[in-house]
Amino acid sequence: RPILLQGHTRSLTQIKYNREGDLLFSVSKDQVVNVWYSHNGERLGTYNGHVGAIWTVDVNSTSTLLLTGSADNTAKLWEVQTGKCLHTWEFKTAVKRVAFSEDDAMALAVTEQRMGYPGTIVILSIKNDLEAEQSDEPINIVYPKGSKAMAAEWGYLNKYIITGHEDGSVAQYDWKVGLLAHNAEITDLQMSEDRTYFITASKDKSAQIFESNTLNHLKKYMTDAPLNSAAITPIQDFVILGGGQDAMQVTTTTMRQGKFECRFYHKILEDVEVGRVKGHFGPINTIAVHPDGKSFSSGGEDGYVRVHHFDEDYFKFKYPELH
Repeated sequence: RPILLQGHTRSLTQIKYNREGDLLFSVSKDQVVNVWYSHNGERLGTYNGHVGAIWTVDVNSTSTLLLTGSADNTAKLWEVQTGKCLHTWEFKTAVKRVAFSEDDAMALAVTEQRMGYPGTIVILSIKNDLEAEQSDEPINIVYPKGSKAMAAEWGYLNKYIITGHEDGSVAQYDWKVGLLAHNAEITDLQMSEDRTYFITASKDKSAQIFESNTLNHLKKYMTDAPLNSAAITPIQDFVILGGGQDAMQVTTTTMRQGKFECRFYHKILEDVEVGRVKGHFGPINTIAVHPDGKSFSSGGEDGYVRVHHFDEDYFKFKYPELH
Protein backbone atom coordinates (compact mmCIF):
# COMPACT_ATOMS: atom_id res chain seq x y z
CA ARG A 1 0.00 0.00 0.00
CA PRO A 2 1.54 3.34 -1.06
CA ILE A 3 1.92 6.43 1.08
CA LEU A 4 -0.32 9.15 -0.37
CA LEU A 5 1.14 12.66 -0.24
CA GLN A 6 -1.62 15.26 -0.32
CA GLY A 7 0.10 18.62 -0.56
CA HIS A 8 -0.91 19.93 -3.98
CA THR A 9 -4.21 21.20 -5.39
CA ARG A 10 -3.26 20.84 -9.06
CA SER A 11 -1.46 18.34 -11.25
CA LEU A 12 2.12 17.32 -10.47
CA THR A 13 4.85 18.34 -12.92
CA GLN A 14 8.04 16.82 -11.43
CA ILE A 15 9.22 14.93 -8.35
CA LYS A 16 12.83 14.49 -7.31
CA TYR A 17 14.72 12.60 -4.59
CA ASN A 18 17.87 14.06 -3.06
CA ARG A 19 21.10 12.02 -3.34
CA GLU A 20 20.57 10.14 -0.05
CA GLY A 21 16.90 9.54 -0.85
CA ASP A 22 15.59 10.69 2.55
CA LEU A 23 13.91 13.76 1.04
CA LEU A 24 11.42 13.98 -1.83
CA PHE A 25 10.69 17.30 -3.53
CA SER A 26 7.49 17.84 -5.52
CA VAL A 27 6.31 20.68 -7.76
CA SER A 28 2.96 21.33 -9.34
CA LYS A 29 0.89 23.76 -11.38
CA ASP A 30 -0.41 25.17 -8.06
CA GLN A 31 2.75 27.34 -7.61
CA VAL A 32 3.88 25.38 -4.53
CA VAL A 33 7.12 23.47 -3.91
CA ASN A 34 6.82 20.79 -1.21
CA VAL A 35 9.49 18.75 0.57
CA TRP A 36 8.65 15.45 2.28
CA TYR A 37 10.34 12.73 4.29
CA SER A 38 10.35 9.87 1.78
CA HIS A 39 10.15 7.04 4.34
CA ASN A 40 6.86 8.11 5.96
CA GLY A 41 5.40 10.88 3.77
CA GLU A 42 5.60 13.59 6.44
CA ARG A 43 5.74 17.07 4.92
CA LEU A 44 8.68 19.14 6.17
CA GLY A 45 7.63 22.36 4.56
CA THR A 46 7.03 24.46 1.46
CA TYR A 47 8.98 26.94 -0.63
CA ASN A 48 6.73 29.87 -1.50
CA GLY A 49 7.55 32.60 -3.99
CA HIS A 50 6.65 31.58 -7.54
CA VAL A 51 3.56 33.20 -9.09
CA GLY A 52 3.06 30.72 -11.94
CA ALA A 53 2.86 26.98 -12.45
CA ILE A 54 6.14 25.33 -11.41
CA TRP A 55 7.43 22.98 -14.08
CA THR A 56 10.65 21.61 -12.67
CA VAL A 57 12.80 21.05 -9.58
CA ASP A 58 16.29 19.79 -8.74
CA VAL A 59 18.39 19.56 -5.57
CA ASN A 60 22.18 19.67 -5.33
CA SER A 61 24.26 16.71 -4.15
CA THR A 62 24.65 18.02 -0.58
CA SER A 63 20.91 18.82 -0.17
CA THR A 64 21.71 22.43 0.71
CA LEU A 65 20.39 24.16 -2.43
CA LEU A 66 17.16 23.70 -4.39
CA LEU A 67 16.49 25.00 -7.89
CA THR A 68 13.04 25.49 -9.43
CA GLY A 69 11.74 26.71 -12.79
CA SER A 70 8.33 28.23 -13.42
CA ALA A 71 5.81 29.60 -15.91
CA ASP A 72 6.40 32.98 -14.24
CA ASN A 73 9.58 33.17 -16.39
CA THR A 74 11.94 32.71 -13.45
CA ALA A 75 14.28 30.14 -11.94
CA LYS A 76 14.71 30.38 -8.18
CA LEU A 77 17.50 29.13 -5.92
CA TRP A 78 16.42 28.17 -2.38
CA GLU A 79 18.13 27.21 0.85
CA VAL A 80 16.78 23.70 1.47
CA GLN A 81 16.83 23.85 5.26
CA THR A 82 15.07 27.20 5.78
CA GLY A 83 13.01 27.68 2.62
CA LYS A 84 14.65 31.06 2.04
CA CYS A 85 14.87 32.22 -1.59
CA LEU A 86 18.54 33.03 -2.23
CA HIS A 87 18.36 34.22 -5.83
CA THR A 88 15.96 34.68 -8.75
CA TRP A 89 16.99 34.53 -12.41
CA GLU A 90 14.56 36.18 -14.84
CA PHE A 91 14.01 35.02 -18.42
CA LYS A 92 11.87 36.03 -21.38
CA THR A 93 9.76 32.86 -21.27
CA ALA A 94 8.85 29.96 -18.96
CA VAL A 95 11.55 27.69 -17.51
CA LYS A 96 10.61 24.08 -18.35
CA ARG A 97 13.55 22.12 -16.90
CA VAL A 98 16.40 22.78 -14.46
CA ALA A 99 19.29 20.52 -13.44
CA PHE A 100 22.42 20.87 -11.34
CA SER A 101 25.71 19.75 -12.89
CA GLU A 102 27.47 16.74 -11.40
CA ASP A 103 29.83 18.93 -9.33
CA ASP A 104 27.05 21.41 -8.31
CA ALA A 105 29.11 24.31 -9.72
CA MET A 106 26.68 24.96 -12.57
CA ALA A 107 23.03 24.47 -13.46
CA LEU A 108 21.11 24.42 -16.71
CA ALA A 109 17.74 26.05 -17.35
CA VAL A 110 15.68 25.14 -20.43
CA THR A 111 13.49 28.07 -21.52
CA GLU A 112 10.35 27.82 -23.62
CA GLN A 113 10.22 28.81 -27.29
CA ARG A 114 7.32 31.27 -27.30
CA MET A 115 6.12 34.76 -28.32
CA GLY A 116 8.89 35.18 -30.86
CA TYR A 117 11.63 34.19 -28.42
CA PRO A 118 13.79 31.16 -29.25
CA GLY A 119 14.05 28.28 -26.82
CA THR A 120 17.39 28.23 -25.00
CA ILE A 121 19.50 26.22 -22.60
CA VAL A 122 21.04 28.73 -20.22
CA ILE A 123 24.12 27.63 -18.25
CA LEU A 124 24.23 29.31 -14.83
CA SER A 125 27.12 29.56 -12.40
CA ILE A 126 26.17 28.31 -8.91
CA LYS A 127 28.06 29.24 -5.76
CA ASN A 128 27.37 26.62 -3.08
CA ASP A 129 28.12 29.02 -0.23
CA LEU A 130 24.72 30.03 1.19
CA GLU A 131 26.02 33.54 1.96
CA ALA A 132 27.49 34.12 -1.51
CA GLU A 133 26.02 36.49 -4.07
CA GLN A 134 24.87 34.53 -7.13
CA SER A 135 25.65 35.91 -10.57
CA ASP A 136 22.88 36.93 -12.99
CA GLU A 137 25.29 36.60 -15.91
CA PRO A 138 25.05 33.17 -17.57
CA ILE A 139 28.19 31.19 -18.38
CA ASN A 140 26.78 30.35 -21.79
CA ILE A 141 23.52 30.18 -23.73
CA VAL A 142 22.90 27.26 -26.09
CA TYR A 143 20.34 27.70 -28.87
CA PRO A 144 19.14 24.22 -29.83
CA LYS A 145 18.73 23.77 -33.56
CA GLY A 146 15.34 22.87 -35.01
CA SER A 147 12.64 21.64 -32.66
CA LYS A 148 12.44 23.11 -29.14
CA ALA A 149 14.04 21.30 -26.21
CA MET A 150 11.58 19.79 -23.70
CA ALA A 151 14.00 18.12 -21.27
CA ALA A 152 17.74 18.19 -20.59
CA GLU A 153 20.36 16.59 -18.35
CA TRP A 154 24.12 16.85 -17.82
CA GLY A 155 26.34 14.08 -19.15
CA TYR A 156 29.01 12.56 -16.92
CA LEU A 157 31.85 14.87 -15.82
CA ASN A 158 29.82 17.77 -17.28
CA LYS A 159 31.29 16.99 -20.71
CA TYR A 160 28.07 17.84 -22.51
CA ILE A 161 24.33 18.36 -22.16
CA ILE A 162 21.83 15.88 -23.54
CA THR A 163 18.48 17.26 -24.68
CA GLY A 164 15.12 15.74 -25.66
CA HIS A 165 13.03 17.66 -28.19
CA GLU A 166 9.42 18.23 -29.23
CA ASP A 167 9.95 16.49 -32.58
CA GLY A 168 11.22 13.33 -30.87
CA SER A 169 14.95 13.91 -31.40
CA VAL A 170 17.71 13.72 -28.82
CA ALA A 171 20.83 15.84 -29.10
CA GLN A 172 24.18 16.35 -27.45
CA TYR A 173 25.52 19.85 -26.86
CA ASP A 174 27.68 21.46 -27.61
CA TRP A 175 29.84 19.33 -29.86
CA LYS A 176 27.58 16.73 -31.51
CA VAL A 177 24.55 16.91 -33.76
CA GLY A 178 21.32 15.31 -32.54
CA LEU A 179 19.46 12.42 -34.07
CA LEU A 180 15.78 11.52 -34.40
CA ALA A 181 14.95 9.10 -31.60
CA HIS A 182 11.14 9.28 -31.31
CA ASN A 183 8.24 10.08 -33.62
CA ALA A 184 6.65 12.56 -31.22
CA GLU A 185 7.45 14.96 -28.37
CA ILE A 186 9.97 13.75 -25.78
CA THR A 187 8.40 14.29 -22.36
CA ASP A 188 11.15 13.12 -19.99
CA LEU A 189 14.86 12.31 -19.93
CA GLN A 190 16.53 10.66 -16.93
CA MET A 191 20.14 9.53 -16.49
CA SER A 192 21.43 6.24 -15.16
CA GLU A 193 23.27 6.45 -11.84
CA ASP A 194 26.70 6.78 -13.52
CA ARG A 195 25.32 8.95 -16.37
CA THR A 196 26.76 6.64 -19.06
CA TYR A 197 23.28 5.97 -20.48
CA PHE A 198 19.86 7.59 -20.26
CA ILE A 199 16.18 6.84 -20.83
CA THR A 200 13.64 8.96 -22.71
CA ALA A 201 9.83 8.93 -22.60
CA SER A 202 7.69 10.13 -25.49
CA LYS A 203 4.14 10.83 -26.61
CA ASP A 204 4.76 8.18 -29.31
CA LYS A 205 4.00 5.54 -26.60
CA SER A 206 7.59 4.40 -26.30
CA ALA A 207 10.57 4.78 -23.98
CA GLN A 208 14.14 4.28 -25.21
CA ILE A 209 17.62 3.92 -23.74
CA PHE A 210 20.67 5.54 -25.38
CA GLU A 211 24.37 5.55 -24.62
CA SER A 212 25.42 9.03 -23.44
CA ASN A 213 28.79 9.21 -25.16
CA THR A 214 27.76 8.16 -28.65
CA LEU A 215 23.94 8.55 -28.56
CA ASN A 216 23.81 4.92 -29.81
CA HIS A 217 20.36 3.40 -29.38
CA LEU A 218 20.37 0.48 -26.92
CA LYS A 219 16.79 -0.47 -25.94
CA LYS A 220 13.15 0.35 -26.77
CA TYR A 221 9.99 -0.28 -24.72
CA MET A 222 6.65 -0.04 -26.54
CA THR A 223 3.38 0.60 -24.66
CA ASP A 224 -0.22 1.34 -25.63
CA ALA A 225 -0.41 4.82 -24.09
CA PRO A 226 1.43 8.14 -24.47
CA LEU A 227 4.26 8.35 -21.92
CA ASN A 228 5.11 11.32 -19.70
CA SER A 229 7.95 9.87 -17.62
CA ALA A 230 10.47 7.04 -17.51
CA ALA A 231 12.99 6.02 -14.84
CA ILE A 232 15.72 3.39 -14.43
CA THR A 233 15.79 1.23 -11.28
CA PRO A 234 18.93 0.15 -9.41
CA ILE A 235 19.12 -3.38 -7.86
CA GLN A 236 16.70 -4.95 -10.36
CA ASP A 237 17.04 -4.62 -14.15
CA PHE A 238 13.77 -2.75 -14.64
CA VAL A 239 12.56 0.52 -16.09
CA ILE A 240 9.38 2.21 -14.84
CA LEU A 241 7.16 3.99 -17.37
CA GLY A 242 4.17 6.23 -16.71
CA GLY A 243 1.70 8.31 -18.68
CA GLY A 244 -1.83 7.77 -19.89
CA GLN A 245 -4.48 9.26 -22.09
CA ASP A 246 -4.35 13.04 -22.38
CA ALA A 247 -5.86 14.98 -19.50
CA MET A 248 -8.51 16.52 -21.78
CA GLN A 249 -10.06 13.10 -22.37
CA VAL A 250 -9.82 11.94 -18.76
CA THR A 251 -13.33 13.00 -17.77
CA THR A 252 -14.78 10.50 -20.22
CA THR A 253 -12.35 7.72 -19.39
CA THR A 254 -12.34 5.05 -16.70
CA MET A 255 -9.13 4.47 -14.72
CA ARG A 256 -8.39 1.23 -16.56
CA GLN A 257 -9.11 2.62 -20.05
CA GLY A 258 -6.98 5.68 -19.36
CA LYS A 259 -3.97 3.43 -18.62
CA PHE A 260 -2.97 5.43 -15.55
CA GLU A 261 -0.50 2.84 -14.25
CA CYS A 262 3.21 2.67 -13.55
CA ARG A 263 4.48 -0.06 -15.86
CA PHE A 264 7.57 -2.12 -15.11
CA TYR A 265 9.54 -3.46 -18.08
CA HIS A 266 12.60 -5.67 -18.04
CA LYS A 267 15.49 -3.36 -18.92
CA ILE A 268 17.44 -6.00 -20.90
CA LEU A 269 14.63 -7.98 -22.55
CA GLU A 270 12.71 -4.85 -23.71
CA ASP A 271 9.36 -6.39 -24.65
CA VAL A 272 8.80 -8.13 -21.29
CA GLU A 273 6.37 -6.22 -19.08
CA VAL A 274 6.80 -7.62 -15.56
CA GLY A 275 4.11 -5.72 -13.69
CA ARG A 276 1.92 -2.66 -13.17
CA VAL A 277 1.11 -0.46 -10.19
CA LYS A 278 -2.29 1.24 -10.21
CA GLY A 279 -3.64 4.07 -8.12
CA HIS A 280 -3.72 7.40 -9.93
CA PHE A 281 -7.01 8.83 -11.25
CA GLY A 282 -5.38 10.63 -14.15
CA PRO A 283 -2.24 10.56 -16.27
CA ILE A 284 1.07 9.98 -14.48
CA ASN A 285 3.24 13.04 -15.15
CA THR A 286 6.45 12.23 -13.30
CA ILE A 287 8.27 9.20 -11.82
CA ALA A 288 11.31 9.15 -9.54
CA VAL A 289 13.18 6.14 -8.12
CA HIS A 290 14.78 6.25 -4.66
CA PRO A 291 18.60 6.17 -4.98
CA ASP A 292 18.77 2.92 -2.97
CA GLY A 293 16.31 1.21 -5.32
CA LYS A 294 13.98 0.13 -2.53
CA SER A 295 11.10 2.48 -3.34
CA PHE A 296 9.76 4.80 -6.01
CA SER A 297 7.29 7.67 -6.28
CA SER A 298 4.86 8.86 -8.93
CA GLY A 299 3.12 12.22 -9.37
CA GLY A 300 -0.10 12.56 -11.31
CA GLU A 301 -2.53 14.90 -12.98
CA ASP A 302 -4.81 14.12 -10.01
CA GLY A 303 -2.59 16.22 -7.72
CA TYR A 304 -1.27 13.30 -5.64
CA VAL A 305 2.20 11.92 -5.07
CA ARG A 306 2.20 8.19 -4.32
CA VAL A 307 5.25 6.75 -2.55
CA HIS A 308 5.64 2.98 -3.04
CA HIS A 309 8.02 0.84 -0.99
CA PHE A 310 8.81 -2.50 -2.64
CA ASP A 311 8.06 -5.68 -0.71
CA GLU A 312 10.49 -8.61 -0.32
CA ASP A 313 9.19 -10.44 -3.40
CA TYR A 314 10.41 -7.61 -5.61
CA PHE A 315 14.05 -8.17 -4.62
CA LYS A 316 13.79 -11.96 -5.11
CA PHE A 317 12.26 -11.67 -8.58
CA LYS A 318 14.24 -13.41 -11.33
CA TYR A 319 13.05 -13.65 -14.88
CA PRO A 320 13.15 -17.31 -16.07
CA GLU A 321 14.87 -16.66 -19.42
CA LEU A 322 17.90 -15.10 -17.70
CA HIS A 323 18.38 -17.65 -14.93
